[in-house]
Amino acid sequence: MENWTALAQQLEIQHGIRLLENSARSVSGGDIHRAYRVDSASGPLFIKTNTDRQLEQFQAELAGLRALGATKCLRVPQALASGRAGPMAYLVLEWLDLLPPGPDSASRMGQGLAALHRNSAEYFGFTSDNYIGRTPQPNPPTRSWIEFFREQRLAFQLDLAISKGFEFLRDDGRRLLSELDAMFAGHDPVPSLLHGDLWGGNWASLNSGEPVIFDPAVYYGDRETDLAMTRLFGGFGDNFYTAYQAAWPMSVGWQRRSELYQLYHVLNHANLFGIGYARDAQLRIKRLLSQVS
Repeated sequence: MENWTALAQQLEIQHGIRLLENSARSVSGGDIHRAYRVDSASGPLFIKTNTDRQLEQFQAELAGLRALGATKCLRVPQALASGRAGPMAYLVLEWLDLLPPGPDSASRMGQGLAALHRNSAEYFGFTSDNYIGRTPQPNPPTRSWIEFFREQRLAFQLDLAISKGFEFLRDDGRRLLSELDAMFAGHDPVPSLLHGDLWGGNWASLNSGEPVIFDPAVYYGDRETDLAMTRLFGGFGDNFYTAYQAAWPMSVGWQRRSELYQLYHVLNHANLFGIGYARDAQLRIKRLLSQVS
């Protein structure tokens, strides 16, 4: 049971946020944390809570939302505070009334994402490590995209999967890692600011049609990784892809790299949800290896 008294006291003292008494009500907010709509003196808030062991996840999410919001390319919920109140960790965000996106929202999303991706850095990675779902996501600043994607994305997830008992991924998975230089031949992406976990459940629309993105796993990487993730669970619709392509055309060979980038998320799903995704990863690895045999 949440200690709303302790949380309210801390938010008012440390952040000037005054919660209204007995206003919290449970809402949907993901599989990992508890989520609430809570009224405050300045309007409704979205508050996530968990045990204090999850504080690092909330701090990472806050940093990611602020990095995305600073670009002003796409709307994100304003990240107001995160911290610990007794045994409870919390994240406080602006409350937004979200709706399923329509065709106009999808077009605006495509344009906005292309603009977001034009925000660059001198390295791949991020200012700190964060999480992809419940899985740690290492982000050490790295000059080489191939090195970063091999070591901090595929190898990290592959080793974790093997440690969880999916040893049938070992041989082909490690062979795939050794073939990445060939698979990236001629492709030299700039570091783009990424959402990092851009599936259909992590964006929505305001009543005005303005798209909103949330629940990020932010880092600087190849922009194609965000686009690949959008296609993993059904796609975002033609309006989205047409608008993105008009704003920043895709690089030659993106279709071939798309499954490689999706593999990172499939491996993560295997590590989170089990054998079905591990078998899917196995099939994807074999298809990718067949392209370089």
